Amino acid sequence: MNSDQSSEMPSNQPASQQYSLSKWLLIGIMIASFIGFSDATYLTIQHFTGASVKCIVSSGCDTVTTSEYAIVFGIPMALLGALFYLGIFLFTILYFDIRKRVLMYLVSLGTVFGFLFSLYLIYLQIFVLHAICEYCMLSATTSTILFVFGLIVFFKLRYRQTQ
Repeated sequence: MNSDQSSEMPSNQPASQQYSLSKWLLIGIMIASFIGFSDATYLTIQHFTGASVKCIVSSGCDTVTTSEYAIVFGIPMALLGALFYLGIFLFTILYFDIRKRVLMYLVSLGTVFGFLFSLYLIYLQIFVLHAICEYCMLSATTSTILFVFGLIVFFKLRYRQTQ
């Protein structure tokens, strides 16, 4: 039996483990989530130490990060962001290890929530606070990139499932 015939033989692995996504797509998700995690962690540290957040380009960072919208149910918005990005990062690493599709479906779903929440936070900055935080905009950009990656993952997994 040559190698072409052996690759056509049914696999003993469950269907959920037979297909793996491009490693570059997964690495892209990991890089973007690491950037988001780093940014949100910086803002979380600034919050808990009481340090002022100074913008490099604009002047609204302190206004945004100390506003009434910066804390939800006593939890800093930055900490929620850090946990979100960490979750995306860890689920992607776990997928590398065990190749369970459900992990990447969860990542895709998570990126939708992250993106929609970022849109809401951008709305607050522009129309309510009238101030822009460049660190918050970096986070919004990162969540948008993750959303695009999440869509690609979702459609690749759905397309592969229907074949």
